Amino acid sequence: MLIDFFFTLRSARLPVSIKEYLTLLEALKCGVIDDEGGPSVERFYHLSRLTLVKDEANFDKFDRAFSAYFQGVEQLADFTREIPLEWLRKRLELELSPEEKAQVEKLGWDELMKRLKDLFDEQKERHEGGSKYIGTGGTSPFGAHGYNPQGIRIGQDKGRNRSAIKVWDQRQFRDYDDSVELGTRNIKVALRRLRRFAREGAAEELDLDDTIRATAANAGWLDLKMVPERHNNVKVLLLMDVGGTMDEHVHRVEELFSAARGEFKHLEFYYFHNCVYDFLWTNNRRRYSEKTPTWEVLRKYNKDWRVIFVGDATMSPYEILQPGGSVEYNNEEPGAEWLQRFTHAYPRFVWINPEPQGLWQYRQSISIIQQLTGQRMFPLTLAGLESAMRLLSK
Repeated sequence: MLIDFFFTLRSARLPVSIKEYLTLLEALKCGVIDDEGGPSVERFYHLSRLTLVKDEANFDKFDRAFSAYFQGVEQLADFTREIPLEWLRKRLELELSPEEKAQVEKLGWDELMKRLKDLFDEQKERHEGGSKYIGTGGTSPFGAHGYNPQGIRIGQDKGRNRSAIKVWDQRQFRDYDDSVELGTRNIKVALRRLRRFAREGAAEELDLDDTIRATAANAGWLDLKMVPERHNNVKVLLLMDVGGTMDEHVHRVEELFSAARGEFKHLEFYYFHNCVYDFLWTNNRRRYSEKTPTWEVLRKYNKDWRVIFVGDATMSPYEILQPGGSVEYNNEEPGAEWLQRFTHAYPRFVWINPEPQGLWQYRQSISIIQQLTGQRMFPLTLAGLESAMRLLSK
């Protein structure tokens, strides 16, 4: 089984050697990841990454290759049993017609969670192409590579239909690159509208025009005129959605991030996934070990900071409105509560959405975010950025 895993990593252009592969096998043979409950997928993931990946720059490639072969499974809430990997291996991928999709039943949040919990006691083997159990290639709300209008995605490398309300999956996201060379200066020009300079401090700069005028009026005797130094007082707090559907917009967001780093002297940034909850982070590789409580961010930056959210706002409505609705963990408070705290704490804020504006009307979650942000959502276009910066400058 691990021979195919090794070749999957090599196909992903990871520099994995035979020696490192043998080290992994030796570690497994010695029971490095064994405990009372037996080896788990999460422990195998960390062991294989430790033994096979020599450079942090390749972590994201490894995560994608790992997902392509078999997906790591993270336990939810109080569920104590793990799902066998064999139940989730991809053998077929379901394709349904629009008419067939319309006939698939949609369960509510409470019923969906209760049903998943019951399946841990009921299901004993792999299922494929079904509509009830945890499996693959069917219309069940639990599993991978199938279709359900509202389910829990388990063991699938990425979304296909954007209909999952929870993802049983732990994957490290890649940080946005703030050093991307822009193909155009237009984004910088648009962001520059926000830079409002104030004259303050001691008279430290030479006012050339006024010096020439005063010298001429003084019959040629030099009359130096000084003005206070110009300072850029704009302070920007950038909160960026990362991972999931945002993978489609990485390049454009990196351009925006790079331009913002170049334009604003006072810039702080944090990441979130889909919606803001009780913690944020600044390094995606260490987002589980170096969390920043959102309350700490709200206390650290006063109302003089401008807040810019960047995200496609494309998610299950439960992720915004439901406690425990986060796709990654059981959040105690809904995302809507945290968004309202930000909008109350920072009068000057906007939401920049890289999703094409023509699609916004088809995304229920976008409509909800627009309402929560007082219709302060703008597209990631030059016109959209100019409008957003004009609003932040008021």
